[in-house]
Amino acid sequence: MLKQFLSRKDGVTAVEFAFATPVLFLFIIGAFEIGNLLFANAVLDGAAREAARRGVTGFAPCGITREEYIQQIIDQQLIGLTDPERRTISTRVYKSFNDIGQPEPYVDENNDGSYNMGEEFTDENGNLQWDPDKGAIGLGSAGDVVVYDITYDVPILTEFFQRKTGIPSSIKISSRAAVRNEPIPVDPNGIITVPCDL
Repeated sequence: MLKQFLSRKDGVTAVEFAFATPVLFLFIIGAFEIGNLLFANAVLDGAAREAARRGVTGFAPCGITREEYIQQIIDQQLIGLTDPERRTISTRVYKSFNDIGQPEPYVDENNDGSYNMGEEFTDENGNLQWDPDKGAIGLGSAGDVVVYDITYDVPILTEFFQRKTGIPSSIKISSRAAVRNEPIPVDPNGIITVPCDL
């Protein structure tokens, strides 16, 4: 009787399906999550590019600052990534592309290869402290190089996928665009004089 039971084939398909289904679902959900991350990355790239494209001109509509205008542009571009708690936007100004990410110059008095409190330094960004990145916060003036950085903490959409794979509940993605400002007209005090009604 045992031999007869072990030789039976009915139900095999159900058993195979039971083994394959979780793997199949995990694969489908994983593809969906990866697609969501790729979409978010493309949206961030587009937002950074558009902000940089508009920012180089120095233009802002009447009644708002350049910073507010750039924020509006980014908000318009971030389709579906609308939670302000999950995103950060920053701009840094440099004199040249070679300066991006470089530290402020300092005198390495003890020759240890790093800045130590009290060592003499050149405050290139004007914030009265030594910084590992010499970029100043802002949108710059004529000829300045501006780096637009946008990051977004993309949530994982399915708890099932997160539990089964052990990945965190969200993944931080970022995009960066670096451009040189056009020859923006400024007055003797360095204030931009681009008409706001162009």
